[in-house]
Amino acid sequence: MSSEKATNVGFFENQFKLKEHGTDVKTEVLAGLTTFMTMAYILIVNPLILSDSGMDFGGVFTATAISSLIATLIMAFMANYPFALAPGMGLNAFFTYSVVFGMGYSWQYALTAVFIEGIIFIILSFFQVREAIFNSIPMNLKKAVSVGIGLFIALIGFSNAGVVVNDAGTVIGLGDLSSPEALLAIIGLVITGFLLAKKVKGALFFGIVITTIVGLPLGVTTLPEAGFISMPPSLAPVAFKFEWSNIFTLDMLVIVFTFLFVDIFDTIGTLIGVSSKAGMLDENGQLPKVKQALLADAVGTTVGACLGTSTVTTFVESAAGVAEGGRTGLTSFTTAILFALALIFSPFFLMIPGAATAPALILVGLFMMSPIKEIDLDDYTEAIPAFLTIVMMPFGYSIAEGIVFGMVSYVILKVLAGRPKEVSAIMYVLAVLFVLKEVFM
Repeated sequence: MSSEKATNVGFFENQFKLKEHGTDVKTEVLAGLTTFMTMAYILIVNPLILSDSGMDFGGVFTATAISSLIATLIMAFMANYPFALAPGMGLNAFFTYSVVFGMGYSWQYALTAVFIEGIIFIILSFFQVREAIFNSIPMNLKKAVSVGIGLFIALIGFSNAGVVVNDAGTVIGLGDLSSPEALLAIIGLVITGFLLAKKVKGALFFGIVITTIVGLPLGVTTLPEAGFISMPPSLAPVAFKFEWSNIFTLDMLVIVFTFLFVDIFDTIGTLIGVSSKAGMLDENGQLPKVKQALLADAVGTTVGACLGTSTVTTFVESAAGVAEGGRTGLTSFTTAILFALALIFSPFFLMIPGAATAPALILVGLFMMSPIKEIDLDDYTEAIPAFLTIVMMPFGYSIAEGIVFGMVSYVILKVLAGRPKEVSAIMYVLAVLFVLKEVFM
């Protein structure tokens, strides 16, 4: 080994404690590549959604990449966890279609709400409010969150490829399997499944690469016409475009609360689910550096709002990197570097079709299912809330709503069964807040 290479390995070992976590540089880098490829779609989808509100597409693209880079670097170096962050799906849709279109406010006003939410998040992180919420969730529900996220990820994968579609007659139905996108996803599923069966290191990553290549003759993968290198668009049209009038209103309170609610429980749900699968929770079901992980989310949201994008959150696609063996911040560091490269090589990263990443997401769904074996299914005060948590994530298309159903049913069943002392005070408070939210909002 050359002295330069040894120095680099030594730096990564000292910074990320690779041996202590039973991993190595190659595994972590492959995991980071896999995570990035499964979430790179956000670089194009987020600008598409926010541009509907009137925001500049190019400016939002750059804001998306930079905010993801900054937040993921914080996760890597402060928390040393293999989780990546980016502007969240669902929250960007609420930004555009509810706040701007539904309530009639400007995108600048919506961006101001995101900034306020980020500041509140930072304050909550210092007072350990979100950490207390994380630790208050019972172990059986934490295991259920992992399983529910697995089904949710699999549904996203099937949907991205058109294998499953929104069907008015049956709510959800089978798509056109003869379409190039669905066909490519099925081929990719076979390829990736074969690589996994052969225990190929980096099977998910190589499955994405091979499937992308197979997509060329099918017309699903298209090479960029202007080459693979492009300078990033300017942030000027969207950065620091806040609107401070009418912020002390009921509407602003409702908007900020909604951003807060979804972001808190999407992030907590993702951290619980992915860390549970990776074996990162301690014997008490707690994540040792959850405060730092949540702070990365809070700072990312605040910085993202300043740059010109909606709420930044921990991405559920991080599970793909964990499934590849990612266990430390080197995984998220690798993902962050790729977000930086995406600013210059955006045509290359954006040519990867959703159908090529779908097989990885579907199979990650399988990997996330294993904690179901550890859920107590004989005690119905535990089993029913766990079941509702699992099924409501994909059925409600929301990690946050799955947690709501699970936690509220847990509190109600424990009280009705005459076992109220098994419920923590924080769980009672959260259950009441969840019910009030559903009734009045």
